[in-house]
Amino acid sequence: MKKVKFFFPDSHDYVDPSFDFLKEQGNEHRIRQRDDVYPHELMADDPYDGMLVSKAIVDGTEKGSSKYSIAQRQRFLRQGARKFLRLPARMGLMGDCGAFSYVSEYEPPYSVEEVAEFYERSGFDYGISVDHIIFQFETENVKAKKVTGDELVECKRRQQLTLDLARDFLEVSQHCGFTPLGVAHGWNPTTMAESVAALQKMGYKRVTLGGMVPLKTEDIFRALEAIDPIRSSSTEMHLLGVSRVANAEKFGDYGVSSFDTTSPLMQAFKDAKNNYHLKDGSAYSAIRVPQVDGNPALKRAIQRGAVDQDKAKKLERESLKVLRAFDRGDETLEATLNVLSEYECLIDPSLKKSYISRYKDILEASPWKTCSCSVCSTVGIEVAIFRGAERNRRRGFHNIYVLHERLKSAFVK
Repeated sequence: MKKVKFFFPDSHDYVDPSFDFLKEQGNEHRIRQRDDVYPHELMADDPYDGMLVSKAIVDGTEKGSSKYSIAQRQRFLRQGARKFLRLPARMGLMGDCGAFSYVSEYEPPYSVEEVAEFYERSGFDYGISVDHIIFQFETENVKAKKVTGDELVECKRRQQLTLDLARDFLEVSQHCGFTPLGVAHGWNPTTMAESVAALQKMGYKRVTLGGMVPLKTEDIFRALEAIDPIRSSSTEMHLLGVSRVANAEKFGDYGVSSFDTTSPLMQAFKDAKNNYHLKDGSAYSAIRVPQVDGNPALKRAIQRGAVDQDKAKKLERESLKVLRAFDRGDETLEATLNVLSEYECLIDPSLKKSYISRYKDILEASPWKTCSCSVCSTVGIEVAIFRGAERNRRRGFHNIYVLHERLKSAFVK
């Protein structure tokens, strides 16, 4: 069985290697993109098989700004994507248009020629054709509704537009150095399969399935099952924004060769509970120790007199101190939880649900002590503390590593 590869989308996710967790500061003179490090630079083992970069992230759109500064964009185009990202030759480099950024527009803001030139000039290995997302999808649950009326008309328009653009893109990219991928869109399994059939007829050997991010796993498989009878055995598929590692082997059976996702990174600091991932698919909540001087919600509470600033600062320091002492074996679990509970109650007196039982779970297990990733083995308990970008993003890097390890394990026979 062919391995399914994981591509990590670029969104300026890097950390400061000089950051001092005790002083809560790094090198103030650093230039972030040049001096900070990406996951593939920080981790001893590859945390993914390649990276994906969206044109919209680099160039922006008419209605959306770029995440790259003008200087960064110029350097990206001058050096090429691989050198800019400092990405090893063993890793793949994929480009797309960033269709999420212009989903509300009538047509994509980029021409086929512009996109192909961007891929070629930047040195991508793979380039995804220009597309326009269809978010409607007919499910089979009891609340399912058929796509009808104006919605159906718009779905058909976007599907045909995406196919027309794919045809032009394939022609333009014939003499380019990247491998083209056509995008298949549809509003149910049948129309997804029709798009794949059309792309194969054009001559595409690689197909991307778009608009699947919001779909449940069962609906993704419904689409794959509909596509399978018409898919050529030589056609490889990429899932845009979809991971579902637990289903990796089954995805591979349906011709899926790769996917991209930022979900593990985002869950490190956006998920309410599942912040620190484990290789068995489970997760722990990170230990929340808000910064009195840096947390907006806490600062507002202090300003309106709801929280005593001096006491908050004292408990903030004590929380960090007791966590580190616990990690060294110099403090008991009970004493540690008592301090965390006192800080939790101070900063949110109306707290309806305490995190203390979740903190007990992660502290008892201390999973960072047995994790072999470069983050856990270097910063220890700091990776489990929910506090500021340097810790939270490192925890995200750990989660990316875990996803990649789970993916590799799925294909070890």
